[in-house]
Amino acid sequence: MNQIPAELKYAANHQWLRRESDGSFTVGITFHAQELLGDIVYVELPESGTKLAAGAQAGLVESVKSASDVYAPIAGEITEANETLASAPETANSDPYGAGWLFKIKPDNPADCDALMSAQEYAASL
Repeated sequence: MNQIPAELKYAANHQWLRRESDGSFTVGITFHAQELLGDIVYVELPESGTKLAAGAQAGLVESVKSASDVYAPIAGEITEANETLASAPETANSDPYGAGWLFKIKPDNPADCDALMSAQEYAASL
């Protein structure tokens, strides 16, 4: 499994973004982040309709080792949270780039995503 998918954008705080066909972005934590956290036991996510500034706290991921804040990598409005994680938080460990996504955000400015890291830049940052 490629641990840093090339088609995604990355934030310095180990989150990824995927542009969707409707112009929104799906956000999750990277393979590296879930590996550092260990077994994830609880996920708190923002509610749909929540407006967030870039860098604002959007939620929380708790593992057996620690708790880690989740931030909005770009400014926008939350359009959906991954409800599956409420009952199956371990999905963020087992499938961080797929079923383990955290939330979807409609960006205030889609070009903000361009400032995030490419897969190659993210790999170099590790």
